Amino acid sequence: MEHSRIIDCLNVFQGSVKAQLAESKKHSESIKGEIIIQHCPAKSSLGKAIRIKLYSLSKIDPSTGKGKLSQEAHLNNGKRIHKKPNGNRGFQYELTFEVDRDFGLPGAFVIWNQHKHKFFLQSMSLQVTFRQMVHFECKSWIYPNHLTQKARIFFSNTCYLPSQTPNSLLQLRKQELDTLRGDGTPGRTREWHRVYDYDFYNDLGDPQRGERPVLGGSVSYPYPRRGKTGEPHIHSENEKGMFKIDNCIPPDERFSPEKLSEFAKKVIQATLHYVVSQGESVLREETNQFKSFNEIKELFSGKKNQVVQEWMIRKLETHLAKEIFKETERGIKDYTAKFPMPQLFAGNELAWKDDKEFGRQMLAGINATLIQCLQAFPPRSKNGIWSSIRRSHIEHNLDGLTLQEAMNQWRIFILDHHDYLMPFLGQINKNGVCAYASRTLLFLKDDATLKPLAIELSLPGLSPGTEIHRVFRPGTNGSEAALWQLAKVHVAVNDSGYHQLISHWLKTHAVVEPFIIATRRQLSVMHPIHRLLDPHFKDTMHTNALARITVLKAGGIFEKTLYSGEASMELSSSLYKEWRFDEQSLPGDLVKRGLAFQNSECLAGIQLLFEDYPYGADGLEIWVATKRWVTDFCRYFYKDDNSLRSDHEIQEWWSEIRKIGHGDKCNETWWSSMTTVSDLVEALTTLIWISSCLHASVNFGQYEYAGHPLNRPTKCRNFIAMEGTREYAEFLHDPDKFFLKMLPNRSEITLYLALLEILSAHTSDEVYLGQRQSPNWIDDVWVKQRFEQFAEELNEVHKRIVERNADSKLKNRRGPSTIPYKLLDPTVSNIKSGQGITAIGIPNSISM
Repeated sequence: MEHSRIIDCLNVFQGSVKAQLAESKKHSESIKGEIIIQHCPAKSSLGKAIRIKLYSLSKIDPSTGKGKLSQEAHLNNGKRIHKKPNGNRGFQYELTFEVDRDFGLPGAFVIWNQHKHKFFLQSMSLQVTFRQMVHFECKSWIYPNHLTQKARIFFSNTCYLPSQTPNSLLQLRKQELDTLRGDGTPGRTREWHRVYDYDFYNDLGDPQRGERPVLGGSVSYPYPRRGKTGEPHIHSENEKGMFKIDNCIPPDERFSPEKLSEFAKKVIQATLHYVVSQGESVLREETNQFKSFNEIKELFSGKKNQVVQEWMIRKLETHLAKEIFKETERGIKDYTAKFPMPQLFAGNELAWKDDKEFGRQMLAGINATLIQCLQAFPPRSKNGIWSSIRRSHIEHNLDGLTLQEAMNQWRIFILDHHDYLMPFLGQINKNGVCAYASRTLLFLKDDATLKPLAIELSLPGLSPGTEIHRVFRPGTNGSEAALWQLAKVHVAVNDSGYHQLISHWLKTHAVVEPFIIATRRQLSVMHPIHRLLDPHFKDTMHTNALARITVLKAGGIFEKTLYSGEASMELSSSLYKEWRFDEQSLPGDLVKRGLAFQNSECLAGIQLLFEDYPYGADGLEIWVATKRWVTDFCRYFYKDDNSLRSDHEIQEWWSEIRKIGHGDKCNETWWSSMTTVSDLVEALTTLIWISSCLHASVNFGQYEYAGHPLNRPTKCRNFIAMEGTREYAEFLHDPDKFFLKMLPNRSEITLYLALLEILSAHTSDEVYLGQRQSPNWIDDVWVKQRFEQFAEELNEVHKRIVERNADSKLKNRRGPSTIPYKLLDPTVSNIKSGQGITAIGIPNSISM
């Protein structure tokens, strides 16, 4: 009797539950979707460990003031997708969310990771109705909740200005920004911490190699701020290896799993080239100095493949950090024994000697941003000291013009490495380094090529405020020609150092990082400007972190290979004093250097002084297309200037950049007021230009030009011998031997080559100007259509660049080296075949 009563009660209960479920289903519906996860643990172990809820865009939970939440969903039916050759796993999972019928569109989702491992969340897409999809572009590491102590929030790809944010997302928008700003708690940042803050460059010292000045925060050493990591300011004596991988940056800034693996393999390959070149010279009992030009060429020739030997593995272990060295078993089963052949060797290996190529590379090389039109003759230092170059040195070589006529026609140019270097030469010229401060004058010929006229090499005088000058002129044969070649080498050394420390590191990598930090801290991911800029920040903070611990630090690759040595970062700080953001736009830069003048009827409102300036001509077309795209984007979201002025996020963003990110320049009057949409357009176009085009122009051609050690050496071991000395007699006896003794040694050259091999190569996940990682990067049809127009404009620019490179009348497009100028070719097709060292293509960001 009792038993049957219990059964009856259970039946009643089950019936009640079924009735409630049936009633609930009348008022609920399902939203189905898929989520893509990479670098995850075994798919069977995720399942219930990953919990996700949706936030309603239109319905608010009165108890929280936030969007109404869906029922919890878990991952189902995982299947492997696009298996990666490096072993990383990608899985696509199905999701089903139960929501109330009046739930509306999802505006955000919250995710909990209760697994013991992290994973990389790529994206989530939801099919809300037959015609309505909602996309979430995530691209972020999700760490276990036992580490983070909080869930992660992601917003849909729909953009809102702060004043237009749906009420259901207002609190979430503020909450997410508060999380990213942190609470200022001191201490070391852990790899799962999603906090962005600023710091000085106080991490460049080394206990074995001495302290280095803290850069930033002082009048003596101004500098852009870097991302705060909480790392020790002085590196540990136990750290080992030239190349390391740093994790103390926010997870969203790190390389993807695929890129991390590719980067490790590139480092292994380049380090092997360095190790093999060193080992072979030891086995042949050679000195560390090159004895012939053929020995240098042998760095790039020999057997295609070579068996990895035990001694190579042992050497590798001394040069690589543990996290990279552990990849060697996968990374060096098959490798090339020699460095790849640079284009400059392959095309015309003697082009480096040619005066025409010497001048051409100032217009179409990897440092085409420094040449300027001479404003007054003779040149004069800031301290009032006149140059020793006289009218008589050059007037006979002006193709029939007088000096005054050539000046009036803006045909005298200067490559000036004098004023900024003179204060540092006393510190630099130690430990076997012999550097001058140089000035090079050139004449613009009728065919728009630059003809070198004279080189002045200077040293500090014996008494303060004095200088010692030597002037060299082109020679056709004999000792005069040999001396001229030595003078050009010293100019190339100056230019190599400026290129790496200023044109490349300071003016792209370093100055952009504060913009990234401010964007993450002050602009919600829902903000349209955040959405516009995000692709142009990809991997930059991780790249910069790697540079600090490998290239920039005391005893790092720059100090070992560049003539500036221990003064390298001080030198870049000194040049930052002259940096102005308003002069970083391409039109502003060209006008400042006298390479263009104002003309409202021309591209970007300026006209090039002469059309055959490949960097300027190609760059201006890209600048104009980019500015049109940015203008249309901004005016789509900002209907007038008042809407910009009332946008508190954008105003805080700009204020933080000026007052903190570039805080050492906060009192400069050239910063725009950011009160008009035009102000915003100019700032954003400039920032995108620096991050994409400028960086591409100075970085991705490095191996092809500087990989030829004779074309762009990085230091000199001897001054040019003075007539009447024993060294001059040695020079006369064997000019080639003297030349080779002046070059860096084998270790320095091959270490620098290894660095260039890494920096110059594109990776497989590169996203180029005119592209986005996902077709669903923004949920706005008009914006996506306008972006497609931008991509098509760039494709037309690409076609015109190809035509210009094929035009034999444009001498500077190829020159004696026969290398076409492609560093600003915005080709966006056939991207996968563009991996490796190609010297073509403009990535969206400073990604290496």
